[in-house]
Amino acid sequence: MRLAWLCIAVACATPPRGGVAIADVVAQIRRADYEGDRAALERLYGEFPHSGDARVRYWRGFAMWRKALNAFNDSSAMDEIESALNRCIAEFEAAGALVDAKVGAASCLQNLAFVHRKDARGWELLKRSFPLLREAEAAEPDNPRLLWVLGASRWYTPPDRGGGQEKAIETYERGLRAAQKARPGDRLDPSWGEPELLMNLAFANLNKKSPDIAAAERYAREALRLVPHWHYVRDILLPQIQRAAAKGN
Repeated sequence: MRLAWLCIAVACATPPRGGVAIADVVAQIRRADYEGDRAALERLYGEFPHSGDARVRYWRGFAMWRKALNAFNDSSAMDEIESALNRCIAEFEAAGALVDAKVGAASCLQNLAFVHRKDARGWELLKRSFPLLREAEAAEPDNPRLLWVLGASRWYTPPDRGGGQEKAIETYERGLRAAQKARPGDRLDPSWGEPELLMNLAFANLNKKSPDIAAAERYAREALRLVPHWHYVRDILLPQIQRAAAKGN
């Protein structure tokens, strides 16, 4: 996957838009995700070439993953969320052995299980996510994106089953340390994680049983320092933190 010829082949593939390289479309997807621009994520998903390359399939899946997560944050219709999740699962599964694709597929399966939490399909979807996370953890235990997803999973898992709020926060903190040590690689390789882990640490400190509002605001502002245009943190999470702080005064 990291062979020089493959990097060259992917980067120089027929561009999905006139004169725009695939790596540039990836950058646009990342920005659309942070801006909460679901229409742009849908458009950019459709602009990728239909390729058998794992990293191209990964970023197509990523666009739908983030469309679904942004739709959750904006309380959008469940049919939009479910459509995006089904497509991201298909793309991540098509990416084969790519560890980050297993992580993305597991997260999308868990979110789809939440959509179907009131029917039998929910548990079946959730069970499909577990082996993917185990495989990813065995291959890359310090992958920041894996630890981001594991932290979220542990947040909603009871302590007697290996989860709990403190376990989730420890997982996010470990992921953050790994993300801060990571070195930039090829532009098509998944390398995100530090802002997302800061965001989840802000959310966790705000919503844990004994909230730490100061820590929540510190993490949120650090995430915004890295990504000033982040719609969810700037317009939703930080105002929630500030309202909680005002109530405590």
